[in-house]
Amino acid sequence: MSHRHVPGPSRRNPVLFQSWKNLLFLHWGYDPDALADHLPPGLTLDTHEGRAWLGIIPFQMRNVRPRGLPPVPGISNFLELNVRTYVHDQSGAPGVWFYSLDANSRLACGIARSKFHLPYRNAIMCVEGSQRISYTARRRGVADEAVYRYEGMGSSSRATPGTLGHFLLERYLLYASKRENGQLLSGRVYHRPYDLRQVNLEECSTLPLEWNGLPLPPSSKPDHACLVDGVDVSVFGLEPLQVPSCPRNP
Repeated sequence: MSHRHVPGPSRRNPVLFQSWKNLLFLHWGYDPDALADHLPPGLTLDTHEGRAWLGIIPFQMRNVRPRGLPPVPGISNFLELNVRTYVHDQSGAPGVWFYSLDANSRLACGIARSKFHLPYRNAIMCVEGSQRISYTARRRGVADEAVYRYEGMGSSSRATPGTLGHFLLERYLLYASKRENGQLLSGRVYHRPYDLRQVNLEECSTLPLEWNGLPLPPSSKPDHACLVDGVDVSVFGLEPLQVPSCPRNP
């Protein structure tokens, strides 16, 4: 599969603008057989050197706004924590499949579920610090709290094509599924390539995997971890996934 920086569609306008801040990328490698049954029909696990990957990504959403409108105080800023894996469709286009997106904004969760068909869940979340960060999340209705304590280290650099970091992070296509009929949709985002930093990870939780009924890794210590200080993002609308037609017999 090809994993590269993909520019936004030139003939379409973004529907949303937003900034992502202090993104902590935590990833665990799996035997693909352990995750293959946790995908909708039409999507296939994308692998790197024979392994599938689950990611937990806590971060801060800032200045979320529709195209043509300014950010709204109290609405445009919130916290989010994603659980995701990496897939491709039948045409081979690499992208991201989200198992859940927890956020501490009921309004954001409601809009994202209805307009983008993404599995947002309301959560109680808190972040403290700007360098040494403490990030906590507890999904409503769940007793235990996921805790992340971390600090970025050193200077930043971009992932080299072909490396695991490039495979995991340089993704600009997401897949979603309509709840009512299971129809697959795809949507693009655009931002400059990530500038990655090493991270000193003091505390890390795999609880969000449990919240989604996913298999747990042997260790809570991730196989790959890094920090991105932030990017500005353009979000494009969803489109029905085009399923390749089967060639007719002559």
